Amino acid sequence: MEERQHSRITDHVICCYYNVYNKLGYGFLEKVYEKALLIELKGRDVSAVPQHPITVHYEGHIIGEYFSDLLVENKVIVEIKATRNFLPEHDAQLLNYLKATDIEVGLLLNFGPKPEVRRKAFSNTRKTNRTLINAEKA
Repeated sequence: MEERQHSRITDHVICCYYNVYNKLGYGFLEKVYEKALLIELKGRDVSAVPQHPITVHYEGHIIGEYFSDLLVENKVIVEIKATRNFLPEHDAQLLNYLKATDIEVGLLLNFGPKPEVRRKAFSNTRKTNRTLINAEKA
């Protein structure tokens, strides 16, 4: 079986996610889960930056400024949700973050009534015309 890109990092994040979910359950705001995940990741010596900026450019102009919930080890974008179910726009949000950056792997984590995890990948080789869409480096 082929190993997935950055699987060591995503495995740590998912383990931390379940630790937080098992301790806090559902019903809190996303920011609470973000802070708890940061504590769990730090306890595993995994670096994570909260609210990492993503800037989308088009024709030399900034057309969008966003923030991913977490950037882990400068390699995995993590988006946290606290909703009943994932919606198609959650997947689209993460994929757009991946398209707008050099990051190729992302995780969606839902702290809803039922824990849900989704892994997304978007290869840099598929990111055409890097001058139109790129991310600001932190």
